Amino acid sequence: MSSHVSQKEARPADISYPRWFGGSASCMAVLLSHPFDLIKVRMQTVQNGAKEGFIRTGLHIVQSEGTRGLYHGLSAGFMRSLTYGTSRIALYEELKMSAKKSDQPLTVPRLAIMAAVSGFAGAIFGTPSDIANVRMQNDRSLAVQHRRNYKNVFDAWIQMKRHEGWRAFTQGLWTNCFRSGIMTASQLASYDSFKRLLQSVAKTNEERPLIHFGASVLASLVATSISSPMDVIRTQLMSSSQKKSVLNIVRQLTRDEGFRWLFRGWTPSFIRLGPQTIATLVALEQHKRIYRLIKTGKD
Repeated sequence: MSSHVSQKEARPADISYPRWFGGSASCMAVLLSHPFDLIKVRMQTVQNGAKEGFIRTGLHIVQSEGTRGLYHGLSAGFMRSLTYGTSRIALYEELKMSAKKSDQPLTVPRLAIMAAVSGFAGAIFGTPSDIANVRMQNDRSLAVQHRRNYKNVFDAWIQMKRHEGWRAFTQGLWTNCFRSGIMTASQLASYDSFKRLLQSVAKTNEERPLIHFGASVLASLVATSISSPMDVIRTQLMSSSQKKSVLNIVRQLTRDEGFRWLFRGWTPSFIRLGPQTIATLVALEQHKRIYRLIKTGKD
């Protein structure tokens, strides 16, 4: 019995999966999570605190902009997944594979460090599309004379370069990198840890969809709570064309709202991260499952 289990555990680890799987899975998740991300951005950029809750904000968008309004900036969302999603998951998988080949135990602290490094690096590639995404999502909430009216992510980049120069592509870069590092650590590392825990509770080493689902929900709770303050600051930095410092934003938010701003938009963030995390990681697991079937003929 133990021999059978060890072979089963070793089988997926012996396969080198294509590194674009993370970007593909992330793009699938965007179709589900983009409306929640847009609502979160609208709540985080409103002046003097979020005056409307998640449901009321969503209903207001649908009433004033139609259902399509929930998908403003989708092209930038896809581009973010192809850049940030691909690079962070690919690097994380590569680091895990290297650790396994070196017989290093994948402890929770080691997983967290590898995930943090992967998220930080991924954000460097993903920040330009992230900026376009935030601006396009928030555009319809601005007064008509202040709207940018980007047609798609490429038009956004062209206009950003034309009107603001290259600095526009790095606006909020380091805040985004640190936020992405923290979120990826709390998301991917906690997912792997929770998956192990649930497999232990279920007394199985099998890759079951129900275990993937449960681990994803728990990971999204951790990720949302830990990354929320950095997410608010990141959105404030990226939505503005003016140069702002993190310290000034923190001071202004604290002066206007007290410390409530730390979790402004937490509900839509969780509602977004939950489906996104579940869809991304379950889709990633299915990518791997299909690839194993093609390569080995076994699940």
